[in-house]
Amino acid sequence: MVPLALIQINETLVMNATTQIAKQLREVYFGGNWTSSSLKDTLSDITWEQATTRIYDLNTIATLLNHLTYYVGKVSKVLQGELLNAKDAHSFEHPPIQSQADWEKILTLVWAEAEAFASLIEQLPEPNLWEDFTDKKYGNYYRNLHGIIEHIHYHLGQIVVIKKILLQSKVTPTGMKVKPST
Repeated sequence: MVPLALIQINETLVMNATTQIAKQLREVYFGGNWTSSSLKDTLSDITWEQATTRIYDLNTIATLLNHLTYYVGKVSKVLQGELLNAKDAHSFEHPPIQSQADWEKILTLVWAEAEAFASLIEQLPEPNLWEDFTDKKYGNYYRNLHGIIEHIHYHLGQIVVIKKILLQSKVTPTGMKVKPST
């Protein structure tokens, strides 16, 4: 016989799967996940020059952030009843960032879009998690929502590495010069 407490816990978990997914999304953006790493904390001391500096042949921090935000925006539209309309190539395009004010405006929009996306996830009826996400080839909503979170963690790792390189390097207007080792 299963103890009543376990049944209640399991019912709570099942009934709140969308709430849990939204919580995980908020944690990767704003902090509190078990990796102790979040976009907001990682980007809190990045300047616009650092965000737009290309390291080797890697994408810039700004480009990676736009890439993440692009997909959050497209999936948000689907959760609002629109058709999926996304092209990977467009996810790497962003307007020029030419000042700290431009960068801070982008960050403000990113945080607002993340919160709006989390709210949409919470509003999703749980049975919808197991339905096809726009087309059978994409799998179900559950897979796609977790995929977004995994995708953010993946690129957050890249951003952290790029940030470490930037902080250990001399950044010039024409690019990055690595400090010589001593």
